[in-house]
Amino acid sequence: MKIPGPDHPITITPAKTRWRAMFAGHVIADSGDALVLQEADYKPVVYFPREDVSMEYFSRTDRSTHCPYKGDAAYYTILMDGNFGDNAVWTYEEPFPAMEQIRERLAFYPDKVEVYEIADEVVEPRALHTDIDSVVQHTDSGSGASQKEHWPTNLDDPHRPEGV
Repeated sequence: MKIPGPDHPITITPAKTRWRAMFAGHVIADSGDALVLQEADYKPVVYFPREDVSMEYFSRTDRSTHCPYKGDAAYYTILMDGNFGDNAVWTYEEPFPAMEQIRERLAFYPDKVEVYEIADEVVEPRALHTDIDSVVQHTDSGSGASQKEHWPTNLDDPHRPEGV
């Protein structure tokens, strides 16, 4: 076991944005809780929590590799809609102590799975713009009446399509 240091630095940081993984045109991972591992001069690797990954399309393989800094990696193959990603996914289930943060998380080979950042607004555009307090006050308080003045009618809205 080797410890990361100045000669071989490894950093693990929480991702600043949401990340997704796409295989064969399907999103198979979507997380606001991804970690980014930067090791020496290698490209950064995004590690997804298992609960944010569609594990039902994965099959464990016999492949394993050893990293002197991280430990032993196990692999999964993806099978979806007739598309086969052989050993496209890896995980460190029992990483070395210095790499504990990536325990049980999954990473994807970028030549087999597209991994990309995505803005929360793209995933749920209305979620970031909803005034929850306003919505709650307009609901029934239990008395059969709204807790606040009703919103103005939109029946005369010039932007509403005809017949709707």
